[in-house]
Amino acid sequence: MRFAALTIFPEIIEVYLKYGILGRAIRNGIIEAEVFNLRDFTEDKHRTVDDYPFGGGPGMVMKAEPFFKFYDFYTERYGKSYVVLTSPQGMVFDNKKALELSQKKNIVFFCGRYEGIDERVLDIVDEELSIGDFVLSGGEIAALAIMDATARFVKGVVEEESVKKESFMNDLLDHPVYTRPRIVRGKGTPDVLLSGDHEKIEIWRRKEAMKKTILKRPDLFMKKENFDRVDKLALIELFKELTENAK
Repeated sequence: MRFAALTIFPEIIEVYLKYGILGRAIRNGIIEAEVFNLRDFTEDKHRTVDDYPFGGGPGMVMKAEPFFKFYDFYTERYGKSYVVLTSPQGMVFDNKKALELSQKKNIVFFCGRYEGIDERVLDIVDEELSIGDFVLSGGEIAALAIMDATARFVKGVVEEESVKKESFMNDLLDHPVYTRPRIVRGKGTPDVLLSGDHEKIEIWRRKEAMKKTILKRPDLFMKKENFDRVDKLALIELFKELTENAK
């Protein structure tokens, strides 16, 4: 898979791509990533990427032509790519969308700034994506978040078993986790995790994941349609726990 980002602040993205799971995937050749400076696709001596909005109003608007020039350059180099514009007006990005994007071979991110990008650029955009109902100073953070989440579904980036057990994969938040020492400031570790009984441990983890999801994200739990054997056993344990607590 190849990622590309078009921005006026390439350093923001370049630094992040050196570290963590994504950085390792790039060094191992599983993921390719390039960052391009939008100013390199301007024609005036000042490398201007923005101008005043037609009709007046506050702020500046990013000019369309540099985006089109980059698109022509990149398409000639790599062929048709999937272009994502990070925008608060886009569909909210989630785990399902990350999995969908991971099937693409080549994704280009347009990172906007100021009051937005000239509307005509949407002619070469395949999808607008948002990471939430709030406004950022620029699209770089959103692009990195989408890259990171998408890359995790690319084979070889992380262990397949780890991906299957991450939050949202089963329409559930992740279960609580513990590590050494067994007791920290008077608080212990659930005995079941030290039992060595793998089935009991899995049932406990699924029960706790359900409990956390119901309390924190009931909307997510309501979407859950498939309940496997472990889910059903976990629900039984959860009902038992609730009954005991109610006494």
